Parts: sequence; structure tokens; C-alpha cells
Amino acid sequence: MDIDATSEVQGGEENKGKQIVVVLVGAPGSGKSTFCANIMRSSSRSWARICQDTINNGKSGTKQQCISSAAMALKEGKSVFIDRCNLDSEQRSDFVKLGSPQIEVHSVVLDLPAQLCISRSVKRTGHEGNLQGGKAAAVVNRMLQKKELPKLSEGFSRITFCQNESDVQTILDTYGKLGPSDTLPNGCFGQKNSDAKVQQGIMKFFKKLEVPSDVASSPSDIQSAVPSHVIEKKDQSATHEEVKVRNEQVANVPTLAFPSISTADFQFNHEKASDIIVEKIEEFMDKLGNARLVLVDLSRGSKILSLVKTKAAQRNIDSKRFFTFVGDITRLHSDGGLHCNVIANAANWRLKPGGGGVNAAIFKAAGPALEAATKERAKSLFPGNAVVVPLPSNSPLYNGEGVTHVIHVLGPNMNPHRPNYLDNDYTKGCKILRDTYTSLFEGFLSVAHAQAKFPKRSSESIRTKPLVSKDKTEDVSGSYFPDSDGNIKEDDHNEFEKSKKCRGSEGKVSSQGNHSREKEENRKTNGAAMNKAWGSWAQALYDTAMHPEKHKDVILETSDDVVVINDVYPKAKKHLLVLARCKGLDQLSDVCTEHLQLLKTMHTVGLKWAEKFFNEDASLVFRLGYHSVPSMRQLHLHVISQDFDSKHLKNKKHWNSFNTAFFCDSVDVIEEVTDHGKATLRDDDRLMSMELRCHRCRSAHPNIPRLKSHITNCRAPFPANLQQNNRLVASTSW
Repeated sequence: MDIDATSEVQGGEENKGKQIVVVLVGAPGSGKSTFCANIMRSSSRSWARICQDTINNGKSGTKQQCISSAAMALKEGKSVFIDRCNLDSEQRSDFVKLGSPQIEVHSVVLDLPAQLCISRSVKRTGHEGNLQGGKAAAVVNRMLQKKELPKLSEGFSRITFCQNESDVQTILDTYGKLGPSDTLPNGCFGQKNSDAKVQQGIMKFFKKLEVPSDVASSPSDIQSAVPSHVIEKKDQSATHEEVKVRNEQVANVPTLAFPSISTADFQFNHEKASDIIVEKIEEFMDKLGNARLVLVDLSRGSKILSLVKTKAAQRNIDSKRFFTFVGDITRLHSDGGLHCNVIANAANWRLKPGGGGVNAAIFKAAGPALEAATKERAKSLFPGNAVVVPLPSNSPLYNGEGVTHVIHVLGPNMNPHRPNYLDNDYTKGCKILRDTYTSLFEGFLSVAHAQAKFPKRSSESIRTKPLVSKDKTEDVSGSYFPDSDGNIKEDDHNEFEKSKKCRGSEGKVSSQGNHSREKEENRKTNGAAMNKAWGSWAQALYDTAMHPEKHKDVILETSDDVVVINDVYPKAKKHLLVLARCKGLDQLSDVCTEHLQLLKTMHTVGLKWAEKFFNEDASLVFRLGYHSVPSMRQLHLHVISQDFDSKHLKNKKHWNSFNTAFFCDSVDVIEEVTDHGKATLRDDDRLMSMELRCHRCRSAHPNIPRLKSHITNCRAPFPANLQQNNRLVASTSW
């Protein structure tokens, strides 16, 4: 909480007038923090700024912390700025409740052009919430698409809209001149379009448009002219021409086309299967954003399509984000005008071509490139699981249909002539089928989240001949194209950010010509995590995780998912590492939704070892977490006691890597991946160079020996934020 310098001087005088809570509304880069700072410098009124990016002792905190701090400031007689994005009514509602007969609640909406917000966010450095550089563009874009402008009916007494810099200056003058006893008239000021939800400019800027609500014809309009392939939406169908128009507009919207799993050759009951499909689609609707799911079948009279369509309509599932389609899953764009960047394959357990049906069709259409890429990812597949395979750029499916990923899935088998027959055990079969669709949709979301970090080529870019040769990457303004190795190259007019989600461990970025300097600058801006090159010494953990049989002398525990070892250079009395046994998972930046269960397993194993240590010393207290950017390859969880009694803890970097925001608590990582599909990383050199402070009483110390001497005797309670959400693990409760 920031308080202006006039607080003590004007505090008593302010009680003559009403206090004000100003709920700021605006995307990152709209100027909310600057707005607060300018007014607090010039105003004679006592203001407190509540910013979620700094509410937790200078670090990012929670909405509840903001509410509590705002309430406290109001009790002290101050007016309050709520410096958060607050882009929907749900986010604003709790702050509106702070109002009372003596406290007015205003909203200032910084509804500035999207391009301006994005430009500011990308270019800024040292941002409190670390939202800057290339990653900021995708975040701003996503947030603005969900924007809901405030209304007086929410409980505001006054709302002011600012659409440009001139508007902002006017409202700065208004609030800057507001004295302790002054009031402002109630009402809504400056709004140009009361129904506007998304700025038109943002869609054009990203070439990403929503499906218009009026493109689908009614059943009576098209009843006599439905072609052999139709797109089905509740009780409506669209002609091929309408589908093509629709998909030109949403070509960049992540879309998964998937067949019904296990209902063909594996003979799973259609009624039960359709219930599970609709159940899982409904479960994932809130996580999809603007992404789409499409259930595909070759047969116009498909029973499973009919059942799913009917049940989806009964549950009022959004027909823009889920619908059924009749057609060949390998030719959805060329034959039906439906652009799907991800398709699912009902695979066999060997992940091999053949067998007929969808599996044979997809492997044939994708060519040898898919089989080779699949082998790099997995050799076999168990029922209920999925494997995401990036499609090489030399695949016909990639070039002709715009498919970037194939997700292999294996469902339950009720056919006695096929492997893994369940002998009609539908209790087990339904559980496996639910797991199958969960794995499929989580895999798709991980692809969608990764691709949201940089624009994808539109359907207009799909050609019948390869876009990219093995020797050269075509450079087209405004687009990104994978080269033959699956790497990403950018044009000269776009910011670049590499995502390693759903990639193998060989996530390299090639550079050539004039791109080298730009990439190096972006590497510094976005953090080394995105372009990390691992030296030979840093491979030790990877080798241990992948080949535990070679390291039996150092391994404490091993399973299919994890390996547990002692840290070779422990920074405390007890310091373990829980290593993930998953290829391509080098560090926390690689984690996405599909790894959620693995993160939970690692946390559970860490807790188990902490419990073991309590039997040796009940006074120990542990913290479980990850370094934002580790020095060693292979994702590993630190289980570290909080005594920090070790001869290996020698310098400021050692200390700050475990006692600043650089250290990401395991419980927070799991929560962030569950809610957002990724963890929040804080890779900032300034964190490593912060002054040495005791992790309990927060006192400052000039060097490590003095700090160690202090913490040996410090008995202060741990900070409140560490005692929350089970971030600290102790043998007894606090």
C-alpha cells in the first residue's frame, strides 16, 4: 500500500467531506499506476494506493489482501485508489462493497487504444508485476477480449471513461484539484458506446476476430440446400460457404477437432460415451477462452454426433465454442472450410500406423513425418492417456490443412478381439474414458496457451506446397513459421518470444543475419528461462532422472514419475531434490496444464520426506518450491529446512534464491497452473542482488557471516504470508 506524503497533515481535515474509493479499470499499459502517482503528488486530499502487484511486502499478493488494506486505509480517514485491472464486474464487486453513506465509490476507466497499451507494456522495464517484454502483448490481448465495462448499476456513484490521452489529462486535473472537503457530481461521464465490450482495434491488431452471431442460417433457410458435409450447431446447420466465411474470421482461434474415442472399433456404449463427452466439454468450457472444440465423424447419420449434439443443446453449451462436424478429419479445411490447428487421433497402444479407421487415416495423411515425430515423444500409450506431438513442417497435414499438432489418445476397449479388453466393466471403462478426454483437452489447452504467446499463420497462408524448405525459412511480415526442425523464426516487424511448452528438451532457437542482436535483446528482456542453453555440467540432474539405474548410490527414492536425491551442495541441514522423470521438462517455464498431476505427485513426495525428517528432529520447518530459473537442467522441487545451517550457503545469490520471489512455493505453482495453465516466474537479476534480510524477522545484514550468526538465534515468527496456504511445513500447526 502506497500512501502520499500529505496523509498525516490532511488526515483530520478530510473527515469534513466524504472519502472516495476510486476503482481503476484498464488493461496493463493503460497508465493506472502513473495516474495514481500523478494525483498523489499534487492532491491536498489524503490518498492510499492499493496495488496487487506490490501488496505482499513488495511482491504480488491476493485480491483479499487488497480489500483488507483498502478497508484499513479507509478507517484511517484516507481515500483509496484500487490499482488493479478490474476488467469485469466480478473483479470489481468486492471493492464496490467498501462504499457506505460516508464513502463514495467511483470508477475511472482508462479505455485507451489496444495498440497503445500493448506498445507500452512491451517496451517498459522494471514493472512491479514483471509484465513486460514480448509476453505482455499476448496477456494484454487476452485480457481486453474479456473486458466488461463498468455500469452505475454495479453500485458506483460516478464513472468516468477516458478514451485518449486528452481525456486522461482532464480527469487527472479533476481528481488532482479535489480537496479534502470537495465532492464530484454523480453519474456516468465520457462513455461513447455503452455496449462496447471489446475494442475493434484489438482484433484487427492481432488479426483475430470473434465469430459473428449472425452468420448461421436458420434451419428453414437451409433445409433444402444442406451439402454433404455440414457443421451442426444445436438445431442449426451452416452451409460450406458460411463455414468458410466463419473460419476465415476465426482462422487464428485455437481449434481442436477430435473423433469420438472408443465408440468405433473398441465398441464402447454410445449413450455412456456421449454423456462423458458432454460432461467433459462442459467441464472445460470455462478454461477454453476463445478456443473451440469440434467433434468430427465421417458419417452424416452418426449416432454419436446426434446424441452429443442433443445433450450439448440441453445443457446450453456455447455453440460457438463447441459444435459437431461431418467430414474427414484429415481434410477439414480443404473439403469443409473448417480450420483446426490441432487434431486428435484415436491411436493404438503401439502408436503405430495401421489398423484402419481414424488412426490409419491420420498417419497416412500426415506422412512419415508424424511417425518419426511420435517416436521422439513416446514409444507406447496406456489407456486414458494422451501424447501431444508437434507436427513437422514437412508434413502434408501441416502445409495443406494448417494442422500444427496431433494429439494421440487411447481410450478403453470393450472389444474382446482387441488389446486391453475390459470384459464389459463399464465402471472402469467410464473412468478411463473420462481420463482420456481430460488428457486430450488438457493437452490441447497446453498447445493453445503456448501458441497464444505469438501469432499463428492464418488459413490464408495454407498452401498446397511446403511453406518452408529444410534450408530456409520463408520470412513473411506479420507471421511466424516453424522451420523444418520445429524451431521458430520471426520477421523484422514483430516482437519474439519462444515458448517451450509441449516441446522436447531440444528447444533451440536458431539465429541468422540481422536477427541475432534482436534475439539477444529479447532474451535479456524476457528472461534467460526462455532461451536457456545448458552446459555439460548442468546435465547431471537430467541424467540422474532419466537413468536412475546408473546412480543407485545417490538415489533415495525412485518411481515412474520422480527420483529423490540429496542436494550435493545443501543450503540447510536437510535439503532434498525431487526430480521429475519427464523429458522436455527442463525447468518451471516448461510446465503447463498437462503436467499438473506430476506437480502434485512431486509435492506429495516432498511432504512425505519432510514427515520422515520430523521423526529425527521435530523442530525442523520446511519449505517446498522451485527456482524461477534454475542453474541445473531438469525440473526439480527443493525440499529445504528453514535453518539454513550449511557451509555451502556462501553468498548473496545462494540466500536470495531461496528467500525472495525468485523461489516459487510448490503450493502456489500448483494453484497457478490449475488456474492459468502456467506458473508465474520472477526471473529478475535484481532479486539476486537484493540486500540480505532475515527470512523470519526481515532485519537487514551486511554479509553472509553476520546473517548466519543472526538467524542461528532469531526466534521471530515467520512472516504471515509464509504461514498461509501451507507454504511452510512443520510438525505442529502454527
